Amino acid sequence: MTDSYQPKPGDRVVRPRRIRRPRLRRVLGIPALFSTGYGNVGSSIYYALGIVALVAMGATPVVLGIAGILFIFTALTYAEGTAMLPEAGGSASFARHGFNDMAGFTAGWALMLSYIVTISISAFTIPPYLGFFFEPLKLSPVLGTLTSMGIVGFLMVINIIGIKETSIINIGATILDITTQVALVVIGFILLFDFRVMFSRIIENWPTTGNLIFGIALASIAYTGIETMSQMAEETKQPEKNVPRALIMMIVAVLVIFAGISLVSLSAMTPQELASDWARDPVAGIAAKLPIALLADVLKPLIALLAGTILLIATNAGIIGISRLAFSLGTHKLQPAILSRVHQKFKTPYVAIIIFGIIALIILTPGFFAANAFENMGALYAFGSLLAFMFAHASILSLRIRQPNLERPFKLGWNLRIGKYELPISSIIGLAATSAIWIIILITQPYSRWVGLIWMIIGFIVYYFYRRNQNLPFFHNAKRPG
Repeated sequence: MTDSYQPKPGDRVVRPRRIRRPRLRRVLGIPALFSTGYGNVGSSIYYALGIVALVAMGATPVVLGIAGILFIFTALTYAEGTAMLPEAGGSASFARHGFNDMAGFTAGWALMLSYIVTISISAFTIPPYLGFFFEPLKLSPVLGTLTSMGIVGFLMVINIIGIKETSIINIGATILDITTQVALVVIGFILLFDFRVMFSRIIENWPTTGNLIFGIALASIAYTGIETMSQMAEETKQPEKNVPRALIMMIVAVLVIFAGISLVSLSAMTPQELASDWARDPVAGIAAKLPIALLADVLKPLIALLAGTILLIATNAGIIGISRLAFSLGTHKLQPAILSRVHQKFKTPYVAIIIFGIIALIILTPGFFAANAFENMGALYAFGSLLAFMFAHASILSLRIRQPNLERPFKLGWNLRIGKYELPISSIIGLAATSAIWIIILITQPYSRWVGLIWMIIGFIVYYFYRRNQNLPFFHNAKRPG
């Protein structure tokens, strides 16, 4: 007698259906990928200069230059990681494969915070630019903050309904944005730049060592597009080639434009003016200082409209980024499924949009009464983004050790050989620098320390109870990629 079951004639054999993980369509090329990434980084130019000047004062160009070097290291790390793991999730995906599910969740939850603050801070800087057309938007904290909150609320509704920006709009806005920024830099160097004036303002307004380091941390807000490109890898055609190329293009464009605008700004105005009158709309300040009235009259409204448009797109990109990240974390069972639940009618992740959009509105509320609300937003962004960058660098190093033979379509050079392992020097320096700066923020900035730590603790509690309820291990290792 055999133990195996043999179906009889007429029996119906039911085979279990194979469950496939939902995938996003690969439709994006390099132009769409670059424009989306630059849309975030390009938008940060309109406020990062002012937020850095609040603490770095005369050293603002130096601080942005140092942060730019770290940006190169981080972008290269993301290029290797995304080409190797072309899926939504960014640093959360790297950490999940490089370490385990707990690390993936930690990186993803920190990244979620940086997306939320990107929504808040982008919306917060729209009213000052539009103040060119209606001055109370720039001068009244109450009206400006209410307008910012209204923008976030409006975009939440739009994203729930499912009206999407197209890549064509992104590409068009990016071309116009880069053209205007390059024109402003060129005109600024011709009409405003004075090396002696700039040098004296740097020397006479050099910050304390603590403020210098904090300025470098805040400058990380200037480079917010890295994660966006990585998040879109699952929607990109040939991501192993196109993502690294788009990232390298963005590195060049961002560093050139940021260097030009930061140098021109200290010739156009004193660090005190940059950190006060023009803190939330520094690019408008450069246009206002142009000595030729006709040029100023043309550029001021153009920059006001363009900044408002680009910052609106960046605010919306933050909301879209949260939905992609929630999709990725939910797919890999790193957070409760409800956070990535899709609306039955609109087919959008409405729960994530509502919950995280409300948190973005809460972060905006100090704008009604706190003079340092802008600076605090920057520090809170740095808390989340630097923690995500730390995990990205550490994960690439871990994968080089744990899976040295894994296919790497884009492999970082300049490696430090230890035994049979090749560890990229750029990732080692990036990890050391981002870790040190993050620790300094944790020690010296009470607002970002407590809000950031409370955010992470809430996340760990949610993760603990969710994984326990699902009978899943807390430190499960991800399936080997490829």
